[in-house]
Amino acid sequence: MAIRQPVVSVLGHVDHGKTKLLDRIRGTAVGDREAGAITQHIGATEVPIDRIYEMCGSIIGSKKFTVPGLLFIDTPGHQAFTSLRARGGSLADLAVLVIDIREGLMPQTIESIHILRQYKTPFVIALNKVDTIEGWNSTTDRPFVLSEKDQQAHTKEVFEQHMYEIISQLSSNGVFADRYDRIDDFTKAVALIPISAKTGEGVPDLMLMLIGLAQRFLETRLTKEEGPGKGTVLEVKEVKGLGQTLDMILYSGTLKTGATVAIGTRGAPLVTRIKAILKPKPLDEIRDPRDRFDNVKELHAAAGVKIAVQDATGVIAGAPIRVVKNAKDPSIQEITEETSIKIETEEKGITIKADAIGSLEALAYEAKAAGIPIRKYGIGEITRRDVLESSYGNDTHHVILGFNVSTSKDAEAEIATHSIKVMTNNIVYALIDDYKLWLDESTRQNESDKRVEFAFPAKITILPDHIFRVNKPAVVGVRVLAGRIRVGENLIDREGKDCGTIKSVRDDDGNVLKEGVQGDEVSVAIEGVTVGRQINENDVLYVDMIESGYKEVQKVELTDDEKLALSDTVAIKRRTEPFWGM
Repeated sequence: MAIRQPVVSVLGHVDHGKTKLLDRIRGTAVGDREAGAITQHIGATEVPIDRIYEMCGSIIGSKKFTVPGLLFIDTPGHQAFTSLRARGGSLADLAVLVIDIREGLMPQTIESIHILRQYKTPFVIALNKVDTIEGWNSTTDRPFVLSEKDQQAHTKEVFEQHMYEIISQLSSNGVFADRYDRIDDFTKAVALIPISAKTGEGVPDLMLMLIGLAQRFLETRLTKEEGPGKGTVLEVKEVKGLGQTLDMILYSGTLKTGATVAIGTRGAPLVTRIKAILKPKPLDEIRDPRDRFDNVKELHAAAGVKIAVQDATGVIAGAPIRVVKNAKDPSIQEITEETSIKIETEEKGITIKADAIGSLEALAYEAKAAGIPIRKYGIGEITRRDVLESSYGNDTHHVILGFNVSTSKDAEAEIATHSIKVMTNNIVYALIDDYKLWLDESTRQNESDKRVEFAFPAKITILPDHIFRVNKPAVVGVRVLAGRIRVGENLIDREGKDCGTIKSVRDDDGNVLKEGVQGDEVSVAIEGVTVGRQINENDVLYVDMIESGYKEVQKVELTDDEKLALSDTVAIKRRTEPFWGM
């Protein structure tokens, strides 16, 4: 049974060493030729099995594998992973999550974990930069299991501290991981492989783990499918002399020069012809090959190639590409279904926008997990229409969440005239957290506004020996037994009789206070009463409430003492009006 090479995606936080790791594997320095040494495009690199045998010789022995090699995809960011779609899931068969041993989990690391889980992609963790551990004795390209034996006790101790800190951080994010050579059952733990992309240490261990896991757990998935080629577009480029080209991964079947292909767009699938298939040499890659491409007539999965097509109008990254017989081929309907976005919507909810199908689905997935209803969604920049359509309904739904998108000038002008909140971020879970934080603050503010607008339940007692003035206004010391009191609130006694209006609240030093809360002892000026007549020492008084205010208060979260004060107040009011507040 012939099996293809697995597609391996490399993810991780910026600067944690994704491209440097691939550079080490292929013995190149692609990263140095790019702006800021950060990956700018999605690339693919083929590593044949013979290269893996060569790298892992000292730990692999004479063991042989049927997996023909590994096809690495180097993504510019965790979000690009969501664009690498195939069969409605992830294009990647396996993933490597790169983590800097000194920095541990960062926002994009956590985001990558979320995405890998969503797509159910098996992954291993490359714990990079072990060479930066104090006192580490490096040997180029040495397997970690051999390198570790050559370290001093103190260095090993520092290494273990860093590693266990990261294992703890991973555990907090729901990932149970351990060093790969300490795992008995790889279905129950994520393998952690210490490496140095700079010196090559541990890279043989990583390659051996990937090829071993692919052989053991992915053979069925990797069975070669014969027939018309199926792939995913990585990037659309204009190339001098070739015109419109597509970088793509062929993950199934065969691709031939001259073949008719259907490709996904934002609208109906595009049907065009392949003019040329350009394949980088092994250990080179699509983005910036050192050697000229091989112009091939026929290609079998899995492979990363550049193709020149007659027309690429409207083609988007992450789109499916299929070899078809003609414009009526049933595969075209499959492409339509695969590029259609399936997101549950509700009558009342927020609006979400994202830069690509995959990232929009990732945002919707996280929103649903957080219990956030979605009313409208779309791909591309936030537009004036989005703003207008999001300004209906209640305030908590006047929200647009944008992942990796900009806001048009028309939309910005419209936002200024509407009560609408627009939040953008390039990390999905951070965007969800931003929304939840805003929602909490907004809810608290609404409650605070209502507390100002309506009298809230409160209960006070007049302290003995604290009568400072008898009337006009009466000034007395009180203890707040429950709730909070404010200027302007009317007071009643246990019989429901009027006991004046609070004119001021002050502390022991005579400072004016905005309010007095449960447990406070303050002096209050009360207009409309005389001590000895309407009020006396040790009296218990309540803040009076109107019926409409009572109904509003019930919509707000009250403290236990406020609930008791409210219960007392309702009982007092119903002595004279049995159906008060009902």
